[in-house]
Amino acid sequence: MGAPGYMLFNLYTLLFSCGCVLMGFIDRLREDIGVLKRRRNAIILAHNYMPPEVQDIADYVGDSLELAKKALETSADVIVFAGVSFMADIAAILNPDKIVLHPEPCSRCVLADMLTKDHVMRAREEYPGAPLVLYINSPTELKVYADHIVTSSSASKLVSKLDNETILFGPDRNLADHVARETGKEVVAVPPHGNCPVHQYLLGEYHVRRALEEHPGAKLIVHPETPSSVRGMADYIGSTSQMLKAIGSIEASEYLIGTEEGLVYRARKLYPDKKIYPVNPQAICIDMKKINLLNIRCSLENLKPRVEIDPVVARRVREVMEESLRIIGG
Repeated sequence: MGAPGYMLFNLYTLLFSCGCVLMGFIDRLREDIGVLKRRRNAIILAHNYMPPEVQDIADYVGDSLELAKKALETSADVIVFAGVSFMADIAAILNPDKIVLHPEPCSRCVLADMLTKDHVMRAREEYPGAPLVLYINSPTELKVYADHIVTSSSASKLVSKLDNETILFGPDRNLADHVARETGKEVVAVPPHGNCPVHQYLLGEYHVRRALEEHPGAKLIVHPETPSSVRGMADYIGSTSQMLKAIGSIEASEYLIGTEEGLVYRARKLYPDKKIYPVNPQAICIDMKKINLLNIRCSLENLKPRVEIDPVVARRVREVMEESLRIIGG
């Protein structure tokens, strides 16, 4: 074997060895997590956008509303929340007597952080009497000012049941526009510029048209956080879990998923016989991907970092969420 061939052989051998070591490390992490879960009487709740290896070890995978309900139903002593910070906060608010762990506190939501107290106060002054409906993707400390709290799957349903014709809605402007179109009401976006960068910029009209050219005839299923031009092209609009259900009910040869790419992994697991593609495989929420097997294991091992919410804030937010669930019949 010549020098170039020998070097290439050594490179392949090294890569194969590294792959084997990595797989062994991942298997060990899975085993450790299983042992620690039993020891701590813990469950792992994971959002649909989590990396595949995290989805695979989770007890429940779902959207924000589904995971909130699972958090309420669990008899576990410890809840590990694999999602961004506001989601872990909700689990802690709904379970004040349990230990709630968020493996990576730096896993935050850019959209949620676009809303400030000043935005809320100014909107209240400009539209006195209009109810404030806050998307669950909002800062916990600002949810205390909300009249109602919704998820992407419940927003239109709740707003349609309100007597008011003008609604303040924050912080996602695209979801606000979707709710307005669905209900026929004036829905004022608070703030006017609020958006999820993944849905706004990585799943725009250009990406959709390119994906449809590559997959002509595919059914386009998108999240309501996408721009109006994209929603106007869609065959179905819904939350991540609603999108999954739509794949099962809409007949097609191929499906294009217009949301964070993590949902495609879940969709392919649920429907192994269907051809499912992301609109843009680069539509990645970096914050969601900060949660991994290693920090989940460390979290369970040390029972840290714990999510702790001011009791006064938690009580108020819990009351608003419970009333909102009552209105939508949840």
